[in-house]
Amino acid sequence: MASTSHPPLVFDKSLPGFLPGDLAWHLGMILRGHQTHFAEAVAEMPCSVRGFQMLSTVVHHDPANQQALGAHLGIDRTVLTYLIDDLVTAGLVERVPAPTDRRARKIVATNQGEALLKRMEARVAAAEQTLLTELDAGESEQLAHLVSKLSMAIHRAQPGANPCEAMDHLG
Repeated sequence: MASTSHPPLVFDKSLPGFLPGDLAWHLGMILRGHQTHFAEAVAEMPCSVRGFQMLSTVVHHDPANQQALGAHLGIDRTVLTYLIDDLVTAGLVERVPAPTDRRARKIVATNQGEALLKRMEARVAAAEQTLLTELDAGESEQLAHLVSKLSMAIHRAQPGANPCEAMDHLG
């Protein structure tokens, strides 16, 4: 059977303006800054950042069922159940029968959940602008485009990759 792994890429020079390894340091600093601002922006959200991500996914991506929600976010099903329970208790989401499979549950936002998400999104947007204060509008737009392009390329190459798990292994 043919191997699906690719030989390692070898370059004879580092990225322009970087020593080998500098990219990791810079990305780590950006991530640290983002985590700090993001966590502060969503502090009142049940389950903090995870709660925001779940509610945002439910509202904006409309996963077909609870399993699809967990797969989208890369959350283990047992952890997912506890997080959903917390959001249900807070009145932000509810479990309803999935339209395609009555045995499965779909997670939908309540009016209260949609209102809270809207407030949290405004706070997250402000936090992200604070993070990017050193960049002008054109640079911010270019950064957003490049980060999106690179992350989607990585996602296509590693569709099951869990970014949260990757962060856990950085330390």
